[in-house]
Amino acid sequence: MTEHELPAAEFGFPGPLRDRLVAAILAGAKTSTSALLLSYQRTGTPLPEAGQRRAVLDSAGRSVGVIEITGVRVLRLAEVDLQHVLDEGEGDETVAQWRTGHEEFWHSPQVRAELGDPGFTVDDDTLVLAQRFRLVTPGG
Repeated sequence: MTEHELPAAEFGFPGPLRDRLVAAILAGAKTSTSALLLSYQRTGTPLPEAGQRRAVLDSAGRSVGVIEITGVRVLRLAEVDLQHVLDEGEGDETVAQWRTGHEEFWHSPQVRAELGDPGFTVDDDTLVLAQRFRLVTPGG
């Protein structure tokens, strides 16, 4: 399967956030990510599995690298650990910092629209898909 045939890995929404996340992946600083399990359930998207490869897309929708999923866990938001936070490579130094930033994103109008729930909020029991990955091929 060529890079252009791989499923897409999209981090955040196109714009400054995605640009920062993709830069962190390409620099090797970001080796984990978090998503709401509900997002996968609402869209019917199959959960990623270890060993799968994905094409990392930039804000323009171009493939800029390939990652390989190395681990997938479903856990309660309250169970996200410091190592996962640090491996996200977004500069958070505590789980509380990470959670504040992620709650801001997950409570954004864009995420709420994607979920079809304008009042969506997370709590300790919200299920999170925590993925680990490694950069296989940098560049598009």
